[in-house]
Amino acid sequence: MIEMDRWTPITKIENVPLREGRAVTVGDSEIALFHLEGRYLTIENKCPHKGGPLCDGIVSGTTVVCPLHGQRFDLETGMPVLYDNPAEVGADRIVNSVAAYEKYGGPCISVDFGTATTFDCVSAKGEYVGGVICPGIGISAEALFGRTARLQRVDIRKPARVIGTNTVASMQSGLYYGYLGLVDGILELLLGEMGENCKVVATGGLASLFGGGSKYIKSVDNLLTLDGLRIIWERNAKPQAAAAARTQGSAKPASDKPSKPWPGSKSRR
Repeated sequence: MIEMDRWTPITKIENVPLREGRAVTVGDSEIALFHLEGRYLTIENKCPHKGGPLCDGIVSGTTVVCPLHGQRFDLETGMPVLYDNPAEVGADRIVNSVAAYEKYGGPCISVDFGTATTFDCVSAKGEYVGGVICPGIGISAEALFGRTARLQRVDIRKPARVIGTNTVASMQSGLYYGYLGLVDGILELLLGEMGENCKVVATGGLASLFGGGSKYIKSVDNLLTLDGLRIIWERNAKPQAAAAARTQGSAKPASDKPSKPWPGSKSRR
């Protein structure tokens, strides 16, 4: 931890009303400062798409809407969310997207093998553009076991060969290769829209199993979600620590190693 000698005053707290934003200048940059229930979050004031002043945007939850063209930006993550309704996006999907873009760059796709398998796409500009949700392999297997009279439960694993010579091996082949076909089929279509240079990273309980057999998954990252939570926490903790330190007459940042800023956002140190 590095102790900084001073902090640069940018404005008085009373100048930023609750759930509103104000433009402030820090060095050569203009940022938008927002007051959300005692928290102060920042983002670059100029919208990267139309150049609109984000400080004049409407704040809904932790999202600000560009006043010129309705582009939405998440103030906690710094990530523009291009979903029709950003509130519908699961928090885990945004967390994975934050970590994937931070660690692997964009454009990128994160595949999370959970109860549902989700495919989340982030553009080269760091925008969450949407994705795909499909039933997880566990749900698919349970449907097979539960709706057939003579098929027993089997472990989900990669069989030695595709052609099964007994019931268990045949079921394992169908589950593994059938689901792998689903994953690679969806990824092939997504890469057709995102571009061939798009990185694909997998996480979740069965990421290693299917990541090893996929034609398109190049990285398996079992800590992706945890890293995303850490990155978002750091981006929100630092400005709060700074505000507390200024109030107490001292200034100690949470860390001397900043996270990589998002396009359209500024480092919050």
